[in-house]
Amino acid sequence: MSGLPTLCLDCSTRPPDGAARCPSCGGPRLVRHAELFDLSVAHVDCDAFYAAIEKRDDPSLADRPLIIGGGKRGVVSTACYIARIDGVRSAMPMFKALKLCPNAVVIKPNMEKYSAVGRQVRALMLELTPLVEPLSIDEAFLDLTGTQAVHRMAPASTLVRFAHRVETEIGITISVGLSHNKFLAKIASDLKKPRGFSVIGKAETLDFLRDKPVGLIFGVGAAMQTKLARDGITRIGDLQRIPETDLARRYGATGMRLAHLARGEDDRRVSPDRPAKSVSSETTFEDDISDPVRLRTILWGLSETVSRRLKTAQLSGRTVTLKLKTAGFRTLTRSHTLSSPTQLADRIFESGQRLLADAADGTAFRLIGIGVSEFGAEDADALTDLIDTGPARRAAAERAVDAVRDKFGRDAVTRGIAFSGTAPRDRSK
Repeated sequence: MSGLPTLCLDCSTRPPDGAARCPSCGGPRLVRHAELFDLSVAHVDCDAFYAAIEKRDDPSLADRPLIIGGGKRGVVSTACYIARIDGVRSAMPMFKALKLCPNAVVIKPNMEKYSAVGRQVRALMLELTPLVEPLSIDEAFLDLTGTQAVHRMAPASTLVRFAHRVETEIGITISVGLSHNKFLAKIASDLKKPRGFSVIGKAETLDFLRDKPVGLIFGVGAAMQTKLARDGITRIGDLQRIPETDLARRYGATGMRLAHLARGEDDRRVSPDRPAKSVSSETTFEDDISDPVRLRTILWGLSETVSRRLKTAQLSGRTVTLKLKTAGFRTLTRSHTLSSPTQLADRIFESGQRLLADAADGTAFRLIGIGVSEFGAEDADALTDLIDTGPARRAAAERAVDAVRDKFGRDAVTRGIAFSGTAPRDRSK
């Protein structure tokens, strides 16, 4: 390991060659890599984000297994690393998680609090570089190319200081992946969680990827893995040995993408203006529901949530998608494309309930959700013609209701459908 550029992850000092500990702070957390000070594309991921915030706010939880999630019929949003030792994972049904870790403390998500912390982390990122591409509330790509003159240090050192600021000022930890493109930076950030700092350089890319499973490539899900396995491809190295033309012949555009990523080639830029692809809301019931009236009532509340988020983001979408999950965990999705983009709860709900009418045949469901995608002009709902002025009237009425709610609270105005059944608490994503 001697002769490699080295950096202390606790104080960002550059220790001398061969040092076992940092001479400045005495810490053993050192990262060494031949390309450490030459790379500038990073992926930053907060460690067990929701759980970390709850533990920060309640120190009595520090040494206890903690699960953030819904009731007995919900799913795990986040599990702390203590709970993960017992096998608890995100998206796992709560009943299964509690069977694996019966002593876990369970807390329902507080998205308002988590979003506020996410904004704090994002603000610190933007102090490093304007090239920040958020992926979710707790992770983002950063491109620090050209920032050395501003920060008077290499991107690696800047990122170490950033990680320290997040810990001391916000009270949670992050893991950093540093590489020469987004694909590899994201892989690197998962290598040594929590409080990790991992590097994948250009020279080692092919060797690093060779023995990894093909599922490591983003977008290669279970179905594609099965298809590749039938052709004798289970490792990324198998893809590396096949010419790009052959992969394209077998799998079309997907084959070309696999050929490039298997070799660690990714020319996607870090884009701070990365557009959202969809806005959605869903809820899991405490007990299965088959009654169409109750499902419609819940669907209205979710449609209002989606509408509120679209208006806040100044987005309108053309495609409405209904999501249902049966008692047997089978997921059903149905979509409807509107004649023009919308952000109105009324139009979202009308499309959703038509889709629901086709699916609600007495089947018991454990989850319902609705989303909007294929974004277009924000003011499409206001368009009128000489024949049909209905859309404009509904848009004006709904925005009048929004104004009243903004002034007096969300319960100030309630549509009649909200009283036709009892909706569960929204656990939307």
